[in-house]
Amino acid sequence: MMEVPVAALAEAEYQRVWDRFYEDFNFRPSMSSFTWPAIKEPVASVTWSLAALDDDSSYERLDRLVAVVEQGLSSCVGPTDTLFALDWQHTSYRFAPQEVGGPGQPAWPLSPYPDGDYCIFLAEDFRFGSFGHPWEESLCLFGEELLDVASIEVGKVLGPPIRRSGKAVGPA
Repeated sequence: MMEVPVAALAEAEYQRVWDRFYEDFNFRPSMSSFTWPAIKEPVASVTWSLAALDDDSSYERLDRLVAVVEQGLSSCVGPTDTLFALDWQHTSYRFAPQEVGGPGQPAWPLSPYPDGDYCIFLAEDFRFGSFGHPWEESLCLFGEELLDVASIEVGKVLGPPIRRSGKAVGPA
């Protein structure tokens, strides 16, 4: 159990977690569409375009998306487990999702919506998480347990996926 609900990763852990992410997901950061997707999306993954949020001036759909993803991530961990919240080339965190986001609690350390940089949430063992791509404007959820609890609701907010298990999905 953590002493505080949200803690910035110390330099050594930051490097270890990011090195493993680069390795495990073949992470290739780039603004070039020729290199997208920027990760090797796992077999159990679904990726949506964030274009459905373009005309969401009141942020209702964005707020719903964030709530669904946060709720999904929280439901996949035990009461004392933690997640990583990674913000590319910025401070990254370890946090206890059961101890953030509620009344009187600190906010989640980052948003699953990629607002200007890659934003990644990961289980400690990397078995599930989310990957927000700011330039492709996409959100990938991966891991069977996270997909089971969140993919239907994310689809209601964002529409049909653009990829499943890293493979393009044709028009519905």
